[in-house]
Amino acid sequence: MLSVLAAVILWQTASEQGWSFILNFENVPTPLVVGNEFVAQLATSDFYTHVLVSLRRIAISYVLAAFLGILCGILMGRFRIMEDILSVYIEILRPIPAVAWIPLAILMLPTEESSIIFITFLGAFFPIVINTVAGVEQTPPLLLRAARSLGASNTAILRHVILPGALPSIVTGLSIGMGVSWFSLLAGEIISGQYGIGYFTWTAYTLVEYPRIIIGMLVIGALGTFSTMLVRKGAGPLLRWQSKEGHRA
Repeated sequence: MLSVLAAVILWQTASEQGWSFILNFENVPTPLVVGNEFVAQLATSDFYTHVLVSLRRIAISYVLAAFLGILCGILMGRFRIMEDILSVYIEILRPIPAVAWIPLAILMLPTEESSIIFITFLGAFFPIVINTVAGVEQTPPLLLRAARSLGASNTAILRHVILPGALPSIVTGLSIGMGVSWFSLLAGEIISGQYGIGYFTWTAYTLVEYPRIIIGMLVIGALGTFSTMLVRKGAGPLLRWQSKEGHRA
């Protein structure tokens, strides 16, 4: 909290005095102006509509990305033929930024809503796949041989050996995927959306409403942080077996 307070004080000082060294604060509204505008936005129904629409898009695309990403990651990590088939597409498509997908998504999909969800899905999908593959491939061969020597089936090995060992990497991918999905969502909303917090922020920019720009940015940051925290907290019970040794004090 002290670091946040220090940042707000620095922001207030820079805006009041119009600092223009490296960063130009002459047109940046003060925290008080932004706070007053935020209170005004909270009294309107449109603001909540923008937030809820973005949350709905994130929920749909992220659930799909998590399911398909973990499934593809497990298949690629366990079967060489699946890795040979899928890794080529993933490595080619993964570097393409979300903005570059927008024209093709609009052409391929029937509605703007589905195109935004598709772009958001791609943002979350690739980090989840890559981290799942890494987690599955890092399973010690000694554990696999020990499980087979005890008569464990392939299904039992996957459930009791591979997945528990890969979970830390999978959770990391889920956390990264959530952050990237917000970035992708905002790119889609800015270009082709009619609602959403990204559309809200971009509209404020086009109308030169500086306080609303900062409100949109802060809300995006808060929603992204909160959703990532939910992912980590939700995965916490699955990682209780991990040793606490090596964690920072």
